[in-house]
Amino acid sequence: MTTIADRLANAQHRIEQAAQISSRNANEIQLLAVSKTKPNSDILAAYTAGQRRFGENYVQEGESKVNALKDCCPEIEWHFIGPLQSNKTKIIASHFHWMHTVSREKIASRLNEQRPKEMPPLNICIQINISGEASKSGATPEELESLASKIEQMPNLILRGLMAIPTATSDKQLQTDEFQQLQTLYQELKSLYPRVDTLSMGMSNDLEQAIAQGSTMVRIGSAIFGERDKP
Repeated sequence: MTTIADRLANAQHRIEQAAQISSRNANEIQLLAVSKTKPNSDILAAYTAGQRRFGENYVQEGESKVNALKDCCPEIEWHFIGPLQSNKTKIIASHFHWMHTVSREKIASRLNEQRPKEMPPLNICIQINISGEASKSGATPEELESLASKIEQMPNLILRGLMAIPTATSDKQLQTDEFQQLQTLYQELKSLYPRVDTLSMGMSNDLEQAIAQGSTMVRIGSAIFGERDKP
C-alpha cells in the first residue's frame, strides 16, 4: 500500500526531475502540501516524513488544524491559499505564516491591522487572475503595481511574490502561455522590489510546466494526500 510518505517522496522526485530538465536547482523550488479537507493524521504523517509547508483553503478548518497541531508539529509553516472574506481576515492574520490570495487593498489593510504585534510580518503573495476568467479571484495584471505599492507601505505585511491558478484545460500550450505571462509579471515586480522571491504556481497535474516557466513554489494536494474530500 502506498503511504503518504511514499507519495511525498514521489512528488519531490517529480520536482527534482522537472528542475533538472529546465537546468534549475531543485532547492530553489518549494513543495507546499495542500492539506485542505484532509484529517490531522494525514498532516502528521507528512510532517513525520519531513514536510513542513502546508496549505489550507478554508478559514475555520485551517484555524482548527493550526490549533490542534501547534504543540506536536512546532515547525509547521501554514499557508492560506483559498478565497478570503473580509470578515474572516483576523483568523488568517493571527494564525498563518503566509497568505497567497491577496487581490484587494481592503483585504491587505485588514490583515495588516489585525496581525498580532508579537508575530513577524505576514508573508503575502498577490493573486493574479492570469486566465481572465470571471469565475476566478485575483487582481488583474494592470492592478498589480498599485496593489504591490500599497502592501509595501504596510508594516505588518511583507510582499513575497505572486500566485495564480491557470485555466483548467487539457491545452498544455494555453497553460504554458499563462505561466509565461505570470513569470513576466513576477520579474517586473522583482525589479521594483528585489526582496520578492516567490512565484507560487503549479499543482499536481501541471507542476512540470510551471517549473519550466520559473515557479519557485508548487502547490500539491491530490498527488500526496489523494483526491480531495468534501469540506
